[in-house]
Amino acid sequence: MTVKFYKYQGTGNDFIMIDNRDKTVRLKRAAIEQLCDRRFGIGADGLILLEATKGYDFKMVYYNSDGRESSMCGNGGRCLIQFAHELGLIKKQCKFMAIDGEHEGEILKGGIVSLKMQDVKQIKTPGLATVMNTGSPHYVGFVNDVQQLNIVEEARKIRYSKTYTKEGINVNFVQLKTATEIFVRTYERGVEDETLSCGTGVVAACLATAMHSTTLRKIKVQTKGGKLEVKFTPVKNGFENIYLLGPAQKIFKGRFEI
Repeated sequence: MTVKFYKYQGTGNDFIMIDNRDKTVRLKRAAIEQLCDRRFGIGADGLILLEATKGYDFKMVYYNSDGRESSMCGNGGRCLIQFAHELGLIKKQCKFMAIDGEHEGEILKGGIVSLKMQDVKQIKTPGLATVMNTGSPHYVGFVNDVQQLNIVEEARKIRYSKTYTKEGINVNFVQLKTATEIFVRTYERGVEDETLSCGTGVVAACLATAMHSTTLRKIKVQTKGGKLEVKFTPVKNGFENIYLLGPAQKIFKGRFEI
């Protein structure tokens, strides 16, 4: 069977996209892992199936590069919105279903894609860190110089600690650049390495930053893969109206055999 795929990236977070509205594509974990392999496959941080579902424009089914179906991916969601737009499924706005529930998306000017995230109401603060679920579980720590950090070494101490080793957790390190701008680096579970950008991680980093301010409503973010922006409304015990904004781009398309 020949499968048509598209490769997309959002601030360096890259994904294999497949239009699976007819439900003919069924990939085993080993096949997904090989397709995402950067030496023996197409190469990607994850694979996303766009599927049909009643009451919504489409459904997002996301797999990490280890071949396991995973929790919500923010940059993947933004890329999927752009993919649906280029397929002609949507014009500017959409509503779709993902593993963590309903999401809204919008194509903005200048190649920017906006994704509405789930509200965040449960936030933990173990020690000096912040832990929350923004569609995926995230640990956020603040450092003075994030670019000089050996992120893989430091993140694995947390990700494989007794507290998180079973379920896994994404680990983010944040440096404050200005009062309204931060630099974020993320180690992602499932990929088990640093990625150039992580949408849900960026959201977690921004909300953790906003917890130390009474005035912040939006934060600009620098990642290794590019720039993003997060808008939000602080409420008692959490945040609502959370939007992740940034570019999403088709890189190429092709076919593979299964």
